[in-house]
Amino acid sequence: MAAQQSTPAAAQVAMTLAGIAATAATPRPSGESVAEQCARVILGVSQQLTVPELATQGGWTLVWAALSEDNANMAYLAKSTDRTNRFAVVLRGTVSSSVTDLLEDLDVGTVVPFSALRTPPDTPPYVSKGAMEAFCQIMAMSAQGLTLVQALAGALAAAPPNPTVLVTGHSLGGCLATMVAPYLQTLSWPGSATPVFGLYTFAAPTAGGPDFAEYVMTGVPWVVNERYVNNYDLVPLAWTSIATAKGWYPDGGPAADFDTKAVLSAVAALPGPNTYAQPGTAIPLNQDYGTKDTAVTRKSLQDFLAQAAYQHSNDVYLRLLGAPTLPAGPVVTGISPNTGWSGSQVTITGTGFSGGVAIDFGPVAYTGLTVIEDDTTITVFAPPGVGVVDVRVTTRLGTSPAVPTAQFAYGGPPPVRVTGISPTRGRSGTPVTISGVNFTADAKVFFSAVEATGAQFTPPGTITVDAPSGVTGVDKPSTVNVTVLAHGYSSPSGPADEYTYPELP
Repeated sequence: MAAQQSTPAAAQVAMTLAGIAATAATPRPSGESVAEQCARVILGVSQQLTVPELATQGGWTLVWAALSEDNANMAYLAKSTDRTNRFAVVLRGTVSSSVTDLLEDLDVGTVVPFSALRTPPDTPPYVSKGAMEAFCQIMAMSAQGLTLVQALAGALAAAPPNPTVLVTGHSLGGCLATMVAPYLQTLSWPGSATPVFGLYTFAAPTAGGPDFAEYVMTGVPWVVNERYVNNYDLVPLAWTSIATAKGWYPDGGPAADFDTKAVLSAVAALPGPNTYAQPGTAIPLNQDYGTKDTAVTRKSLQDFLAQAAYQHSNDVYLRLLGAPTLPAGPVVTGISPNTGWSGSQVTITGTGFSGGVAIDFGPVAYTGLTVIEDDTTITVFAPPGVGVVDVRVTTRLGTSPAVPTAQFAYGGPPPVRVTGISPTRGRSGTPVTISGVNFTADAKVFFSAVEATGAQFTPPGTITVDAPSGVTGVDKPSTVNVTVLAHGYSSPSGPADEYTYPELP
């Protein structure tokens, strides 16, 4: 985490609170009940609210948190522990590893009236059907027998006069915040508390049409109302200008190829005849594209979507705001050995292995003896299983992503993986050396779907082939994945195996 200034800006605090909402956002691979996951969420959120190095400076405490039954939405209520008499309602939207999947979550092809407002205008503004369903779900969620409104009412009843309630969220959480915040303003609150409301959104797609946007801006009073957007984040373009991303990214890439433009066209068409509008002018971030993931800059759909996911992330928004990033969840970087049987001793290496560690081998929960040597090393014994499975670690902060370096093959043979190619660009016929692990002498090499003939294997882990012809053409990408097929396994694709042919004139 970066050092924090002595007096954090309000937007830094709001984005930190919004980022904390993503804590433990996905259930364990082996499965867990909503109650079990919610307990993990509460522990993780509470832990991060106490971290003094964050923009929140350890000055907030958790009051209430709830998770929907389908894990689609989560919300929490926090209270400032200093003398500012502030509360924060924080929304988390649907969790998805795919930006395009995330954009499809809001069911924008159908619009409905936002009739939940207690003092609506003469004609209620319309919002997407998906956003309305998520809003209703948030309002119905309960914890300890209390809904969000009931929990906030109780907190305000015990507060000094004139409290401030900040409503914030990142991504779909920010979209939902634009619905929850004005709705809360229309309610009556108990006791001497007469709250004023502020709204902060980050990376948010819009929930509704021009009448909704106008209502959010002028229909209710705000002590503050700010919308922050990374200029190279795809999600805030929904649903007003997604097609403009076909011209991304600037120098340094990745540029949109034919496949990328086709995906963007399909996503842009999801609203059908409905017109959407963002509530107010955005406060722009990253205007010079100075912040980017330099590992994914080639002209391919894979790199474009990976860059889009990076630009949309909580950590990037925090860095662009000059705020410290959040404590990282667990990350598995490797296992040894990567093949064996039930009962085989396996050493797991990575980072963030502390705070209620649980381990899964694919869909099977590990329940045996766990030796946590330090924050980077765990020793376990493989539980019963079959096939090739991802070994993942879960703590109160989240679950490690599945990675090719942490696959365990029951009974072998071991999984195949490409770690690099050289050169990474050239014409047909260019000799290409492929580096990796668990190659065999009879391995086959494919550039996209075209097999490269005459592969020469050099133990322990290199193959040399000539880049085949017929891989690219009209309406085909110029950057393709190079995969190796050996002893029944095909290597997973990724940035390390991309080869670029010259583009057609």
